[in-house]
Amino acid sequence: MDFPEKTTVKDHTITIIPRYCETDQAGVVHHTVYPIWFEMGRTELLRANGVAYKKLEQAGIFFVVAHLSVKYRRPALYDEPLELTTTATNVTAARVEHNYELKHAKTRILLAQGSSILACVDNNGKPQRIPQFMYTE
Repeated sequence: MDFPEKTTVKDHTITIIPRYCETDQAGVVHHTVYPIWFEMGRTELLRANGVAYKKLEQAGIFFVVAHLSVKYRRPALYDEPLELTTTATNVTAARVEHNYELKHAKTRILLAQGSSILACVDNNGKPQRIPQFMYTE
């Protein structure tokens, strides 16, 4: 597989507009949606580095979530544009760590923060080293 020599983009921002199906009857985004958005952020951060997650899988490289935390600060609401910034904070031989900040796109008010730790495994679920190109230092 052709992968970049090294990842260079450490953070990436995507726009999210909450859909009706992601909210409760009051139009507030349900708490279970945030981890899905975080995954979207990680996927797009990889893409910004020239790597499609699908290509990693085809090469037998998979990432599983070992830890996930979310701090809900204010509600995100239906149809209000949001900005999610995903930052790769640490990459070691065994794991990749990310931080997330979700802000209201217009007011810039912080709505949620999060973090995750991903472990690298092969297609049998056995731990393996993270590909060299993903090391940020």
